[in-house]
Amino acid sequence: MDRGSKETLRRVREAILPVLAQRNIQLVDAELVREPRGLTLRVFIDREGGITVEDCADFSGEVGDVLDVKGIIDTRYHLEVSSPGLDRRVRDPIDFERFAGRDVRVRTEEPVEGRRNFAGTLRGTDGGCVLVEEEGKTFRIPLENIEKASLKYEWNDRSEE
Repeated sequence: MDRGSKETLRRVREAILPVLAQRNIQLVDAELVREPRGLTLRVFIDREGGITVEDCADFSGEVGDVLDVKGIIDTRYHLEVSSPGLDRRVRDPIDFERFAGRDVRVRTEEPVEGRRNFAGTLRGTDGGCVLVEEEGKTFRIPLENIEKASLKYEWNDRSEE
């Protein structure tokens, strides 16, 4: 993602956070991508107890209005608002703590101990680093070095119990 897109996403987040706060909704992630149909802004939201389709539709209308009034994206774009899904992205320090004990995948911008991809158990945070345990070894990954992190979907087939 180029510097301009990062700045646009920063401004989008800043503009929509008050709307989210009014509804007690958390911004999980936002991404701006070029697709064959044009520019798409994807906003992923969540709250305790989950997000409904109606929440997404209502929030989409409000966010679209806020972004249009502020003129943050100066070209035509498509807005998609949805829940984070099964492989939820993790961005904020609070989420890295909240989901401690869950399986996670992390990709870094710069190598950590010679690698950029990690898959293991999330152990929370410590001193600005995300802790990922992989095969008995804990890796300390600086939060600002994380390009992408997401929970790995856990399938529990209770039919065999």
